[in-house]
Amino acid sequence: MDYTFNSPSTALWPGQPPSSEKSSQILIREYPHRAVAISSHSHALILRHSTTTTEGIANGSLTAPPSARPRLSTSDNVTSKCMVEFSPTSDKLLADYHPLTPRPIYGTLGLISIERDVFLCVVTEASRVATLRPGETVEKIEAVQFFCLNSAEYDDVVALDPDDLDSDAASVYGQGLGRRDVPVEHPCQELQKLLSNGTFYYSTDFDVTNRMQDRPADAASFDIENFDESFLWNSYMIRPLVLFRSRLQKRERDALDASRILTSAVRGFCRSWAIPQTSAPLSSAKTGLPSYLTVISRLSCRRAGTRFNSRGIDDDGNVANFVETETIYWSPSGVVFSYAQVRGSVPVFWEQAAGLLPNQQKISITRSADGTQPAFDKHFSELEQAYGAVHVINLLSATKPGEYELTSLYRRGVRNCPLSRPGERDHALLRETEYDFHAETKGPQGYVAANEIRRYIEDSADGFAYYLAQESDEARQPTGGGMNDHRRRRYVVVLQQEGVFRTNCLDCLDRTNLIQTIISQMAVESFLGHRGERALSDFWSRHANLWADNGDSLSKIYAGTGALKSSFTRTGKMSLAGAIADVRKSATRLYHNNFTDKARQITIDTLLGRMVGQAPVILFDPISDYVAGELQRRSGEFSSTEKIHMQVYVGTFNLNGRTDGINEDLSAWLWPPELGSIQPEVIAIGFQEIVELNPQQIMNSDPTRKQLWEKAIRRTLDRHYSREGDEKYVLLRSGQLVGAALCIFVKASVLHNIKNVEGSVKKTGMSGIAGNKGAVAIRLDYANTPICFVTAHLAAGFANYEERNRDYTTIDHGLRFQRNRGIADHDSVIWFGDFNYRIGLGLETAKEAVKRRDLERLFENDQLNLQMVAGLAFRFYSEARIMFMPTYKFDVGTDEYDSSEKARIPAWTDRILRKGSNLRQLTYTSAPLRFSDHRPVYALFECTVSIVNERLRDKISRDIYERRKAEVGGDTANLAENESEDEDLIGYDAIEPGLPPASSDRRKWWLENGKMARSSISPPKPDNSASEISPNAKRPTNPHLPTDEPDWVNVPRSESRMSSFSSLSTSPYEHVNHSMLLSSSASSSVPRKLPPPYDPSALPAKVGRLQINDDAKTSRADSAPPPPPPRRQATMGLGSVSSSPTPSIQQKRKPLSKSATPSPLVGPKPGASQEQPTKHKSPPPVAKKPAFLTGSASPAGSIVSASLNPDTTRHRPEMTPSPAAATRNGVAIPTQGGETTSPPPRFQRTHTGGSMSVATQSVVAPSGGLPLAGLAGAAAEAAAAAQERKPQLPARKPTAAVPVSASLAHTQQKKQAPLPAVDLLGDDGGVEMGAWEALKPS
Repeated sequence: MDYTFNSPSTALWPGQPPSSEKSSQILIREYPHRAVAISSHSHALILRHSTTTTEGIANGSLTAPPSARPRLSTSDNVTSKCMVEFSPTSDKLLADYHPLTPRPIYGTLGLISIERDVFLCVVTEASRVATLRPGETVEKIEAVQFFCLNSAEYDDVVALDPDDLDSDAASVYGQGLGRRDVPVEHPCQELQKLLSNGTFYYSTDFDVTNRMQDRPADAASFDIENFDESFLWNSYMIRPLVLFRSRLQKRERDALDASRILTSAVRGFCRSWAIPQTSAPLSSAKTGLPSYLTVISRLSCRRAGTRFNSRGIDDDGNVANFVETETIYWSPSGVVFSYAQVRGSVPVFWEQAAGLLPNQQKISITRSADGTQPAFDKHFSELEQAYGAVHVINLLSATKPGEYELTSLYRRGVRNCPLSRPGERDHALLRETEYDFHAETKGPQGYVAANEIRRYIEDSADGFAYYLAQESDEARQPTGGGMNDHRRRRYVVVLQQEGVFRTNCLDCLDRTNLIQTIISQMAVESFLGHRGERALSDFWSRHANLWADNGDSLSKIYAGTGALKSSFTRTGKMSLAGAIADVRKSATRLYHNNFTDKARQITIDTLLGRMVGQAPVILFDPISDYVAGELQRRSGEFSSTEKIHMQVYVGTFNLNGRTDGINEDLSAWLWPPELGSIQPEVIAIGFQEIVELNPQQIMNSDPTRKQLWEKAIRRTLDRHYSREGDEKYVLLRSGQLVGAALCIFVKASVLHNIKNVEGSVKKTGMSGIAGNKGAVAIRLDYANTPICFVTAHLAAGFANYEERNRDYTTIDHGLRFQRNRGIADHDSVIWFGDFNYRIGLGLETAKEAVKRRDLERLFENDQLNLQMVAGLAFRFYSEARIMFMPTYKFDVGTDEYDSSEKARIPAWTDRILRKGSNLRQLTYTSAPLRFSDHRPVYALFECTVSIVNERLRDKISRDIYERRKAEVGGDTANLAENESEDEDLIGYDAIEPGLPPASSDRRKWWLENGKMARSSISPPKPDNSASEISPNAKRPTNPHLPTDEPDWVNVPRSESRMSSFSSLSTSPYEHVNHSMLLSSSASSSVPRKLPPPYDPSALPAKVGRLQINDDAKTSRADSAPPPPPPRRQATMGLGSVSSSPTPSIQQKRKPLSKSATPSPLVGPKPGASQEQPTKHKSPPPVAKKPAFLTGSASPAGSIVSASLNPDTTRHRPEMTPSPAAATRNGVAIPTQGGETTSPPPRFQRTHTGGSMSVATQSVVAPSGGLPLAGLAGAAAEAAAAAQERKPQLPARKPTAAVPVSASLAHTQQKKQAPLPAVDLLGDDGGVEMGAWEALKPS
């Protein structure tokens, strides 16, 4: 942690408001739509309610509801959706905003939806109440305000401070603000009262929801994602903003954190006392700064509620009035002490009704003991996972029937809990002490007799230890990152708390607070005793007053009044005034419990989002969400796995409690010949039995011995790595569990690659010999690779291998870091220590094998090897080949194995195991140090780590952001235009994997990257050579409807001339008159009379496709229906219209493949020579519908519809594309004005060896064009005549739309907006139409 002692942040006094850099301003813009912005000095968070998407996620529909704010009943569970944007502040960004309140705000508690209105809660008044250490301050929330995002109805409803109602300021506010002719009650009035009652606290410097041991040692680290939601009271309201933050890129996330806009609020108590240097137990000659003593209590919100509305346990293992209380002491000498304990209701199912007579409320047990046990076990399992071993202190009375019944159930639950481990008391992780507080304090000593509880709990208190961190003064060397050479103060964890006391009485208020005060004093005394110091009475007086204030605050929250017995807690004796005050408090509690607690309970449940039908607010940022997805898709561009030369040295040594080796030369172990010139980046050293294993030391966690060995290691490293070019090592972190210790040293130059350093300990027992067994672990991220180091000391004894297996399982599953991360959640794991697995041979046999150096036989009987092969321990771990002799047990100072009476069998008890594909072991051997009965073991690893190029990642992120912002346009929270329907679709992902996201007029998935969608359908092979495969025309037009019809059908193949029309005649949309076609093709001597060419000025230029689905019914109502086209004449010949001069998107067809079979679907008549397909030669002419049938495009895309209304079409200038340039890889064809037109795809069928392939093509015939046999010979005449003539035909009535074939409709994609649908291919009376006619399908 970096800080300067003369910085302004250290000149703190209670009650002052937060500093200006922690404040923001709330702004509003009313037009063109309502938006609220929280603006800090550098960035702004803009929120806007999305009125068109209120029901979007709730019902899965994308239909926009009415934009007006509905006033519906609260029973409608509708999700409120808001757009959010986080951007750097600028004059342009906030030009249209004005302040919503003249006062500064101190962050937001989040968003909440009440009665279809969305409110933003901000802290408007706060005062500083605590300083844990310089740079870590806590503020108390004095007042909050709720601002509506979607309505101005509550803007002028100002909740005035009750203390200012008679002041002049109140009268000024009352003019049009606080007073109305018709008063409007703010929907959040009760929430505002709750959050402003002085019981909520927050910090923008550190994670206030976690105790000091569970967060990084340096105060500079602040991770919102690590919040403990058990104590985060605004978790329901702040969660949308936290999720939005998680989707931001690192640069934006850091900016949002630095802006201090997001606030984490806890409920309970927090206060600091400044201890002057004259009264401080640890004095420092360096500075004249005071010490800080702090008590902070965090009330759990899991089972929150008032006294008689929240009792006992629930099925999730949460108990009522659960509070974690932490005592913290900071000294300017660079020491931080912390000790945590918890309280909570009796963890059984029970209730108690409020009554008007004190102490007469009947206790009711609501579930049997057997039915309670699962929830009981879950509660203590979570406690053990969070705190370690648990010692229960039950203060209930043994004479009151109700309390005795609870005690009996409690005792039974503890006895049957798996953590108690009946028959294995040494390994028990749960212990209970029943202490009848009233009976013990009834004598003449009064409450002073409560100090007798010390003798019942002192063993556990010593074993649990405490958290201790010390400043490490180390020189920072210049690094590759350009870091300057300077000296920096940072904290190193010396000791960790390994267990917790859980205290309870009936309400967990008065008796509990007094006992917890004594336990806190015991922990502070132990901490000072280990340093050879003692505190003066002035210090203990401040400690007692802090705990008395803590008891009062927690009692007001739960029962409505201050704590009873607080007079004794403050002064150490009970006075008459204190007794009278207790009577008054009891009467006040009765009033609150009977008349006000139910309303308070409803308000609490609303704040926590637990009311029935209460829906959370959903935030979305269309740009940031897209950027996050794109970065994940393109992660390969900026991340790589590089084999960098990162060496990790690991050593383990069982010291046998000896200290005479501290001053010996450790070079043979720490600087062995195998290292050569290598200087490892990371050195991990594990010790076991750092203290002697006697009853006095087993429960003692004095860190002094560990610190001596740390200095010895550093001396050795400094001595050997003193050459030019060598780097100094710094102690990264250390940890201790009684006799087990772990120290991590790293080169100063690699510190910039290391982050998220955390430590944890796990005991496998509470007392006896098991009190020394367990593990210490430290994890870190090296670059982007998580690595975990675990040193362990498992159960001893030749035959106790099953117990060792259980110890391993307990550590592997129970040891947890922050965010509930376990050992297995790392890419690389290295276990090392004294695992105590032995060799299963007799003494003489084993010694004989050792003498012969028969390592193979020894290893075959090694217990650890056998257990790993059987999968009973260390599954998926590997161990390098053992090439050294057994390391246990030697006569001290010699190379002789145990010659004592116990005659222990030689064994490889000291081992190093690894897991991770990125680890490669280079060395594994032992060192000849003889001052212990063990030999130290060491290994060298090479680690391959994942490197992320953050600069390239940020560059790609910025590029994607800018491009996406240009694509989305103004559809952000700061939108300056009117709301668009596209807003309905922004933020919606695909509803199923593999499907595209929702589309709009601006965003079309089928035009992704400017390319049309392509079909890859491959038809099946025909059953025989006499048939061919064709799409089934009987399938429904909607491909999503269930049907029994197959996709493909077999069509008979014939050798006659009729085979040319087999596929055409099966179509339900076009009936080909074979006789007319054949006769016309045979009489080629009489040329066909063609209609005049098409005149683009006579008809609309837009070529369309008929709308064949229900969308045609929803065409624009203001568009006039098109005039009917002229009636077809029976004697009229088919016209062929050239596509070149037309101003539409029609293009010529490509010629058929050279490999076509003798029976083509379309083409010249049999016997005619086909044109060879070349790059620039025109394709064969095709028969087309008359030009008057061309019209506006319809989404169906297979049949044309004509629109003669000039207001609904846009004329395009003439364009004559060359055949080769008609399409380019399926990309839409650009026209003048920059507009892009996408040609509709078509099927091209190619016969090859009896099979048919179908693929969509971008080049199409003119809309309505149908290539027919018999017209190839008149290609030139048709093209020439089409350019000279145009049809002059009478109009005909429009008819209903006809459906398109299923397979054809499946490949068409929507492009244009729906237009009026007209059937131009219908038939008025079955009149022949020049060799073809249109029929409706059956």
